[in-house]
Amino acid sequence: MIIVIVGGGPAGMLAAIAASKTNVNNSEKVKEPSQVILLEKNEKLGKKLFISGKGRCNLTNNCNREEFFSNIVRNPKFFYSAFSEFSNEDLKRLVEDNGCKLKVERGNRVFPVSDKSYDVIDSLKRALKSSGVKVKLNIEVKSIEIVSKNELCEQVSFTILTSDNEKISADKVIIATGGLSYPSTGSTGDGYRFANKFSINVIPQQPSLVPLNIREVDECKSMQGLTLKNIAIKIFDVNKPKNIIYEDFGELLFTHFGVSGPVILSASCYLSNDCDKILSIDLKPALSPEQLDARLIREFEENGNKKLKTVIETLLPSSMIDVFLGRLYKCAILNNNRTENLSNYKIDEFKVANVDKEMRKNIVKLLKDFRFTITSKRGYDEAVVTSGGIDVKELNPKTMESKKIKGLYFAGEVIDIDAMTGGFNIQLACSTGFVAGMSANAI
Repeated sequence: MIIVIVGGGPAGMLAAIAASKTNVNNSEKVKEPSQVILLEKNEKLGKKLFISGKGRCNLTNNCNREEFFSNIVRNPKFFYSAFSEFSNEDLKRLVEDNGCKLKVERGNRVFPVSDKSYDVIDSLKRALKSSGVKVKLNIEVKSIEIVSKNELCEQVSFTILTSDNEKISADKVIIATGGLSYPSTGSTGDGYRFANKFSINVIPQQPSLVPLNIREVDECKSMQGLTLKNIAIKIFDVNKPKNIIYEDFGELLFTHFGVSGPVILSASCYLSNDCDKILSIDLKPALSPEQLDARLIREFEENGNKKLKTVIETLLPSSMIDVFLGRLYKCAILNNNRTENLSNYKIDEFKVANVDKEMRKNIVKLLKDFRFTITSKRGYDEAVVTSGGIDVKELNPKTMESKKIKGLYFAGEVIDIDAMTGGFNIQLACSTGFVAGMSANAI
């Protein structure tokens, strides 16, 4: 039997490793080993894996099963069988058994001890070699044709046409071509094209785990490079502030176009591409509005002759002060007409002694609810994963086989399943790939 895997990312490599294993049937007769061919369009395997985790490869997450599934954003139930068959513990064992030692860091993130992603890739390459997988690089699949073995198409084989005009015959085909994210690594939607040809439903795609564009871009540019730590965020509809779409606690980064950082990447999983939502940042989540107001009163009483800017600098990073004071000035104009104290001073020169109760109230409000308008997500060039893909209703979750075409399997990011940051998405790819390979080689 010939099994061809299209795509040499984590899903494709795990599919090839699993497909090359010799199985035993119920009568305990060893079947002949399958010939497994792995086709990769790039000059090397694992090109996207190489850049994952900022070059360190966040391989998986060391959390328990319940927590793992709570981090899957789309179609977690579909993943139950695959994870049961090939878990995070199984993946760690496979990688370490093939020469790459691993470590667990904050948030249960698993990395190679060397902090080098190529060590993970090398371990998988060693597993491929020891399994006898035939790896063919710089080979792009142009088309996959079905060859019926009977009139009802109950049994089929496949003919694969490659970029060098080679025709490869296969009994089973596993499509593990990835999504659309980081197209420079070869993820250009090939799997969706193959699926459409076979009339397999494909859910519309959009970038996920991606930074966000902000309408108040000039403010973001002035704070570019600033990381806010230990802040809380909420995202909600412009006209429905009580309808919280997403909330989180952690780090946020300002960029020249808007915002990024862990909490923003995670939030993007829950947003459509054309979002027009409100991002509210709580700059002091450990303090209630009342506690914050009490602190301001103490600060103002002790520093009555100082500039307001000097006191605010004890509360916020220096690169955020001008933006904060600019908003405070606007609040004073919009919320009351008593601007005589402001009209005589530049906001930078405004004294604490001139701060009235209304202005203090506005300071508290800004510290607890510093808002930006999200206009859209960034593109696939910056997206960690692709949301959407092969409709999970089209696949058998226990095997990853198409329900319409026997012998055709899908694995990895090409499927409509994705998760939060932290190693979860690579595990999704590896588990679905392993199950597809194992199933393709089953007796």
